[in-house]
Amino acid sequence: MALQISATNPEHPALLLELPWQLPLEQWPEKYLVTLPRGISRHIVRYARAGADVVAVKELAERPALREYELLRTLARLGIPAVDALAVVTGRTGSDGQPLEPVLITRHLHGSLPYRSMFETTMRPSTVHRLMDALAVLLVRLHLAGFAWGDCSLSNTLFRRDAGAYAAYLVDAETGETHSRLSTGQRDYDIELARVNISGEMLDLEAAGALHPSVDPIAFGDEICRRYHDLWNELTRTSVYPAGKYHYIERRVRRLNDMGFDVAEMQIVDSAEGDTVTFVPKVVDAGHHQRQLLRLTGLDAEENQARRLLNDLDTWMATQDDYAPGDPLGARTEVLAHRWVREVFRPTIRAVPLDLRRHLDPAELYHELLEHRWRLSERTQQDTSFEAVVADFIAVGALRPSE
Repeated sequence: MALQISATNPEHPALLLELPWQLPLEQWPEKYLVTLPRGISRHIVRYARAGADVVAVKELAERPALREYELLRTLARLGIPAVDALAVVTGRTGSDGQPLEPVLITRHLHGSLPYRSMFETTMRPSTVHRLMDALAVLLVRLHLAGFAWGDCSLSNTLFRRDAGAYAAYLVDAETGETHSRLSTGQRDYDIELARVNISGEMLDLEAAGALHPSVDPIAFGDEICRRYHDLWNELTRTSVYPAGKYHYIERRVRRLNDMGFDVAEMQIVDSAEGDTVTFVPKVVDAGHHQRQLLRLTGLDAEENQARRLLNDLDTWMATQDDYAPGDPLGARTEVLAHRWVREVFRPTIRAVPLDLRRHLDPAELYHELLEHRWRLSERTQQDTSFEAVVADFIAVGALRPSE
């Protein structure tokens, strides 16, 4: 049987032909290989160079190789964080004419590390919590898309920190299954497998003396399950609000923030019953909001101020007709952010008399006005205009003339 490389991108086969397919993966010469940390695997896996890319090459039988290739492509179409499937190579024969196992080829995720290798180093408690949160986010996103992983583990998950955001990526989809919707039993089974696998790997690391003493393997596995269930319940419970009741949406965002999650994407959809709101969560690093707000709007603020302003910006953007998350034809986020500054932020600040706002920087003043609006809206159960907020803010003496 002749060598066959099945790939969606026509550039990939030409680059991959240079690799020594006539040799078993265990015998590949060092000149083709790249030394990178990897988790444990039931299959032989090697990293190799293919042109400018670094690829992961995994030997396995043809049927599971093709199946995993299609599953990874499905996850890519769904926008789920997973490694990029490049090709499947079949028809390999050795120099002795004997058939060799096919291989699945995926692109190495730049800047990523297996979760297992992360726990072999000394980490601060805050980093451990962010790792847990990122993994919980990945599991929730998979289940929302109808994907049952069946083999979540520290070795099958990559961790990457990108522009202040923490994200977990699926590596091995061999045992995965796609459904239109997962039942509660399917989700619970998947999470229980994850708990057992994760705690088991951490116990192995502990036995080898590679785990930091502050990390409890059993408690860590349990905590990921708890974080998963909390996040799942917050994201999937009924979220249809009366049209225009945007302080209800803010309440949901605040709850996610209190749980340690931020909102990566928000979408408001009009329906006959009311406004249906969907959220995509993310986990971020300290100082992320400051950097994001400065980049988008030019406003320099403290971290908590920036987080609050970004939440308001996200809610406002989701109400704009030309905002389409993930749609390249929609207005760019940067354009909408500058429109928000021009049409919302600045007019609100200028509505406060000059002698009353001299002692506060604009970001802090806007933050306090947002907090006041939130309290008024919760008390009256009605969205409150900024004009009414400013008037009430001054009337109750929250702002006083500067000395």
